[in-house]
Parts: sequence; C-alpha cells; structure tokens
Amino acid sequence: MHARFTSAFSALPATLQTALQPMLDASDFRGMFSPQDVAHLRQATGLDDDALALEMLPLAACCAVATVSHFNVGAIARGVSGHWYLGANMEFLHTPLQQTVHAEQSAITHAWLRGEEQLAAITVNYTPCGHCRQFMNELNSGTAIRISLPGREVQTLGDYLPDAFGPADLNIAERLLTPVNHGFALEGDTLQQAAIAAANASHAPYSHSYSGVALQSRDGQIFTGRYAENAAFNPSLPPLQAALILMNMHNEPLEHIQQAVLAEAEQATLSQFDATRTTLAALGCKDFSVTLVSKPTV
Repeated sequence: MHARFTSAFSALPATLQTALQPMLDASDFRGMFSPQDVAHLRQATGLDDDALALEMLPLAACCAVATVSHFNVGAIARGVSGHWYLGANMEFLHTPLQQTVHAEQSAITHAWLRGEEQLAAITVNYTPCGHCRQFMNELNSGTAIRISLPGREVQTLGDYLPDAFGPADLNIAERLLTPVNHGFALEGDTLQQAAIAAANASHAPYSHSYSGVALQSRDGQIFTGRYAENAAFNPSLPPLQAALILMNMHNEPLEHIQQAVLAEAEQATLSQFDATRTTLAALGCKDFSVTLVSKPTV
C-alpha cells in the first residue's frame, strides 16, 4: 500500500480494511476501482453504494496536494460503467490560485481521462462550492447527477444549483464526458503525438481553442491531459491540470516532470501557453515546448 493511504486506512472499519487491503496493495493501483472491486466491497461490508463511498472518502482526501491551504478535500466520481474514481484538491506553490484544482474537478477529470462516458453520482466530504457546481453542470449527466455528502440526504445537482446556467443557454449541444475527436493529425515524436491526441479529445465548444498536454516523468511514463471548457468560462480546467491529476493518481511526484508538450489549435482564440509554462516552472520543469495543430483540409 502506498504510504499516502496509511493514516486514513487505519481509521476505516475493519471489514472495509480487510476488503480494501489487496486492492491498495496491488502494484497497478491507480486511484480507481472496477465494478468487480466495488461489488466485492459492498458484499464484504454490507453497505450500499452511497454508504460505501462515504466510508471511502478518507482515502480520496489522502491524495490531496494542499500545499497552500493544508485543507484536504476528497471526492469519488461514480461512473455509469460501475467504475469509481478518486479525486482530491491540488494546489501549486508560487502560482496564482486560479491554477488550483478542486476535488470534484479532480475526480470528474480522472474519470474522463480513464474513458468514462457518463457519471451517475459524486461523493465529496465537503459541500461543493459554486465553482464546482458550475463545473458539474457542464457534464452530459446534467443536473440529474446525484451528490452525496456526509450527514445529508443524497440530492441532485439541480437541488444544489437551481435555475442553472449551462451549455443549452448558449445553444451548445456538446457536453463534457461525451467522446469527441477534433480530427488533428498525429505528428512529431511520441510526446508530441500524445499531446495532440489529448487535444483531439478536449472539450472547448465555446472558444474552439482545443488543447492537450503530455508530460513525461523521470522514469519515462507519459501522462496526458485535455482542456475542459465551461459555459461560465471561469470553472474551465486547463489541460496541464488535467495531466497533473492523472500523474497524482499514479502516485508520481509532480516535481518529477522531465519534459512537457502543449498541443494547441493553430490561430485559436485562447492560448494555454503562458499559464502552462508558469506552472511547469514552479514544479521545476524547464523542458517545455508547444506544438500548433490544424485540422486537415477536406
């Protein structure tokens, strides 16, 4: 078991500890649970999905990178596929607070990057802030997604965000988590191609400023992230932060980024370049380049 989970694990109910132990001990554990894992945990504990996810929240909170607030928030995104995905808040020293990742954003993006196409519920240990409620309103599950909090009845996003403003108000049909492919040709080396592939799957229906990031760690692993735009603009998640979420879920220190590539649509309205470079520099990565991509002419 990774050391990050030790303190939370010892506080879990004994039946849950026993059932979780082999999963957390697995060398390939990456912060997600398969439908078979979840079924085994339910059977071992006698808990339903909502109660089980609440009990497991301390594990998610252990993944927090709370270098500024020292306030750990954990979330679990539950996909319609039956997979569960951990998420936690992430903060970065010597960068603007706007670069912060909220726990709900982390869990949702983690699910998206793993290929989940729709969420049924999200469990979080503190009330979602307005920023996160708006971020969730971009999802293809809409305001029907269920939100579970300790000590409260499960409610929908619609209950937490009445009279919501979202994509439909801007006549946008595309929703976050629905698979897309923007048609950029893969070119360059392995890292560049990974960044372009991420840009192809990014969600930017308002600005059409598609972008993706690929990070290579010291041991050669590649982590990719996609831009997730929002109808209200400010809750949009940059592609670098998405890649850092995945890196964090792999228990890979963020300071181990050796090389980074940003792929952006050519002549796009927005650019992620300056913010990406600044945050990467704060994490100690100086080997950063940008690849401009354009759709093939028909």
